[in-house]
Amino acid sequence: MPVRCVVYRRRVPRATFDRTPWMLDPEVSFLNHGSFGACPAPVLEAQRAWRDRLESEPVRFLDGELEPLLDAVRAEVAAFLHAEPDGIAFVPNATAGVSTVLASLRFSPGDELLAGDHEYNATLNALRAAAERDGAHVVLAHIPFPIHDPAQAAEAYLEAVTPRTRFALVSHITSPTALLLPVAALVRELDRKGVDTLVDGAHAPGMVPVDLDGVGAAWWTGNGHKWLCAPKGAAVLHARADVRDRLRPLVVSHGFNDERAGRSRYRKLFDWQGTTDFSPYLALSAAIRFVGGLHPDGWPGLMADNAALARHGRDLVCSALGVPPPAPDSMLGAMAAIPLPGLSPTPEAARRLHDTLFEEERIEVPVLAFPVPAALEPGAAPTSALVRLSAQRYNRPEEYEALARALASRLLVPSRPRSLLGRLRRSGPVRG
Repeated sequence: MPVRCVVYRRRVPRATFDRTPWMLDPEVSFLNHGSFGACPAPVLEAQRAWRDRLESEPVRFLDGELEPLLDAVRAEVAAFLHAEPDGIAFVPNATAGVSTVLASLRFSPGDELLAGDHEYNATLNALRAAAERDGAHVVLAHIPFPIHDPAQAAEAYLEAVTPRTRFALVSHITSPTALLLPVAALVRELDRKGVDTLVDGAHAPGMVPVDLDGVGAAWWTGNGHKWLCAPKGAAVLHARADVRDRLRPLVVSHGFNDERAGRSRYRKLFDWQGTTDFSPYLALSAAIRFVGGLHPDGWPGLMADNAALARHGRDLVCSALGVPPPAPDSMLGAMAAIPLPGLSPTPEAARRLHDTLFEEERIEVPVLAFPVPAALEPGAAPTSALVRLSAQRYNRPEEYEALARALASRLLVPSRPRSLLGRLRRSGPVRG
């Protein structure tokens, strides 16, 4: 009878990270703040307080107290984004903001709707759905990646404009490639060509300084749950004064025929869309104050530190993989995307590497095939595989060192040592 040999492997202790006041798993190296954010415990406590207040007397809260509370939060968010408060509406997320704008507009057959091929998959889907609805066409500007100068991105959009271009969707910070685009300059040039622009600022609030008055886009939407670290379900939609009356919320409710004086139609339409949980919006104030207060220099210091840490992480990974940085520092905020040599550019290969990094190294970081599916022409395939790392205050430099080692060990083929005979033949006869 054969003897069965059982080998017991000693469990290797995992690194632990003190994420306080965030509630993240201390055994996971969480390098993916960019996907869904993470909300600190004190901000969640503020949200719970709003929920408790609502449930203690729902009629009084929703009918009598809610509007002035939303106005107060709107003023604080507007100050943070350097925007006019009257232009701010609350939406659940930036994707909903994009869909709200596209659902409110109508295009003519043959119109062209412009976007970049670095856009977020969901927002490109919304743009294609609007084009299909009205018989319009989506035109994609091809932005190089790697990229050497932000002017290359602006030129890609402007070169794609034709006399039929009616609308442009532009990311403030691209999701798959983490590029900070020159949105203010681009919006100005598109305006000169008669093209209204919707800026998808999903990643911008809390990652980079935002000046909506300076950007001047017709519409801009951004998330609170990502870099502001607000609860999930908190985002804003900003409309410029001259296009505000063109917007309708996705849900039509009592505000549609509200005849009260003293409140704009825009506010009445968007502030009440039926009974819902308003606590994520109301907790935006707590997020702005608390998270900004974590750094002695407030939000400017926090954003600068996160950007510096992201660049440090990018440089470590690029050095380990032997690839040059794919974008200049000026185009980075608190995220960085890096091409992965040796990895097949398919969603399946990307998923396998992501799962391996998590299961074997406890590293949570997105690995993706690029471009995203909605940016591909029919029958086309992705051309590269990317890893996108994020940097938030709870991250540490050693986490990026571990990511760099883990990627290099799995993607780089080690050179095989030559045989002794081969080395002797190359070095000539051995002399005694």
